[in-house]
Amino acid sequence: MDAVAALNEIAFWLERGRAATFKVQAFRKAAGIIAGLDPSEVAARARDGRLKSMKGIGDRTYQVIRQAVDGEVPEYLEDLRQRGVAPLADGGAELHAALRGDLHSHSDWSDGGSPIQLMADAARLLGREYLALTDHSPNLTIANGLSVERLTEQLDVVATINTASAVDGKKDGFRLLAGIEVDILESGELDQSPDMLDRLDIVVASVHSKLRSDRATMTKRMLQGIRNPQTNVLGHCTGRLVEGSRGTRPQSDFDAREVFAACADHNVAVEINARPERQDPPDDLIQLALDAGCLFSIDSDA
Repeated sequence: MDAVAALNEIAFWLERGRAATFKVQAFRKAAGIIAGLDPSEVAARARDGRLKSMKGIGDRTYQVIRQAVDGEVPEYLEDLRQRGVAPLADGGAELHAALRGDLHSHSDWSDGGSPIQLMADAARLLGREYLALTDHSPNLTIANGLSVERLTEQLDVVATINTASAVDGKKDGFRLLAGIEVDILESGELDQSPDMLDRLDIVVASVHSKLRSDRATMTKRMLQGIRNPQTNVLGHCTGRLVEGSRGTRPQSDFDAREVFAACADHNVAVEINARPERQDPPDDLIQLALDAGCLFSIDSDA
């Protein structure tokens, strides 16, 4: 098995299982280190032990590389594969087969754990037709939100990846979309310039601050964000957390009927955020959105 591919797949499974970011990055780093070496050199260094002395190669990553260059599926990878596969609920297979893409994802440019190219590769392997790269906007400094300058640079990266796919003759039709998860500020404005938003394929608008605001204040804020003609998707509308390392958080209080009616009127999709710690919105609000005639975007927020 290719050692670089093994290390990157391990990082994928760790991230999918919500392992600590440093663990994910350790395998990404090791993959990057050996990717710069000739495969025969990697194999030789793995077999005589010299690889262990390289900075960024630890005991676990060395073991994975050694087993991979010997033509084996590394034991750690096989274990993660087995633990990562869970049975789908009744009807889940049909719904899973209907998924075409993902309109909410984060790279290591903001608070994600993976490089953009690897995210695109993973989406392809999952059979997706598209993946929207939606790193955070400037106001969310805790998540390393992107300035206009950084987002402009990222657009070039997205274009390069799509161009390279066409040049390589890939026939799967996959496309990486340029996007943003933009904060709906307290004023209801979107946290990025209109000119910049116009350059993007997808705009996911979300509330990330003052989540305990009173009902009237939160409703007004959300409505203003939804009514912005540049908004395409309303992200994790309640802001709740139901599990995970950050603990739990109750859902925000807002007039869901009014908010979902606005989404339907302005052709803004309501996100079904499938991130395990969010599961947002809850079932009762999904039903309200259905009754309002809303579109939905089922996203990983990965």
